[in-house]
Amino acid sequence: MPTKVFVPRLGEGVEEVTITKWLKAVGDPVNELEALLEVNTDKVDTEIPAPVSGVLLQILLAEGVEAKVGDVLAIIGDSVSSEQSPVDTDQYPVASGQYPVTSDQLPVSSKTAEQISKQPSNNSKIQPSNPKDLGFISPVVARIAAEKGINLSQVKGSGLNGRITKNDVVQFIENGKAESRQSESSNIPEPKLQTSTLNIQSSTDFIPHTAIRRSIAKHMVESKRTSPHVLTVMEADMSRVIAHRFANKETFARDGVNLTFTAYFMQAIVAGLKAYPVANSSWSDDGIVLHKAINLGMATSLGEDGLIVPVIKNADALSLLGMARAINDLAGRARARKLQPDEVKGGTFTITNHGISGSLFAFPVINQPQCGILGIGAMQKRVVVVTDELGRDSIAIRPMVYLSFVFDHRILDGASADWFLAKVKDALEKWA
Repeated sequence: MPTKVFVPRLGEGVEEVTITKWLKAVGDPVNELEALLEVNTDKVDTEIPAPVSGVLLQILLAEGVEAKVGDVLAIIGDSVSSEQSPVDTDQYPVASGQYPVTSDQLPVSSKTAEQISKQPSNNSKIQPSNPKDLGFISPVVARIAAEKGINLSQVKGSGLNGRITKNDVVQFIENGKAESRQSESSNIPEPKLQTSTLNIQSSTDFIPHTAIRRSIAKHMVESKRTSPHVLTVMEADMSRVIAHRFANKETFARDGVNLTFTAYFMQAIVAGLKAYPVANSSWSDDGIVLHKAINLGMATSLGEDGLIVPVIKNADALSLLGMARAINDLAGRARARKLQPDEVKGGTFTITNHGISGSLFAFPVINQPQCGILGIGAMQKRVVVVTDELGRDSIAIRPMVYLSFVFDHRILDGASADWFLAKVKDALEKWA
């Protein structure tokens, strides 16, 4: 008997996914728990398995389409002859562990895949005959047309094979309202609107956006619109950190852990957040939300595909060894595209190491809804003035690094932000 395939809940707070790739085609046999398609959420690619064994009868959402948890993705049946019309999807059983929806909740942008078999079927429910050869009309479209008194033969369909979608009907209604308003105000001169269009010339190349790039763009723009970003910069002497790392790197390696400088920066941030908890917070209209857990996001480059921010949960409970091990694990799986959606959720503060490629300063964008983000510049040996315990000054060469702290000015002011950053600096310079 045919079975619906739904968008499952892939993690806490994950409500929407983007379909990136179908791994099976209509008519292909599938086994239970075999990967059926890939989806992307928060820049994490995840495979959705088939809930049952059978034949993929219909693909209801195409690649590149956004879908919400509970939306119907596809129909799996026992064989080709068990194909059902989309109008009957309410009768299909819900697979265990999935999220049922009613026919009114079926995605209005759904496009039925091409027919699996062109042989006639004895099932009278398949492809019902509609007046004036309108093709299949979904329950949503039929209901809107009935409520608004719309003659569907006047609506131009944009779906597969000219199918009329909900968007087509809504656009038809809006166009009708616009024409009515224009008729009523025909004596009023229409203002000229200046619009900008993308002119793709023969001398240019065009690179379509990937799901990750779209997600990055969306989050960055929303962050800039949400909170007032302010940058403050300090420099830290990394002499003690370098000495400690040199003395312990081989010991960590024997435990299978690569001791990177990132682990030291993470531990220093934990020290700063413990000393000044308001930096580990989020803004709300009713007040500042102080997070009890310290969950550190770690911006990780994916090369040309952009970046992703896996989160180390409860970082304040980790030793330097535990921190280094967590960093190795998350960074490795991030680059191998093996992260789970929950592992990029719940961050309360973020670090980005822009100095890997030699950058000294940066103005990172806050990862909403966090209070701030710390950028780490390239480490350089520089001539500095140092003061000994007796107050005597001298010139010395030290490994220095710039710490760029970008904070939400709704939560922190300049003095409080500097106070937090000074704690991070002290934790690095006084490492024992």
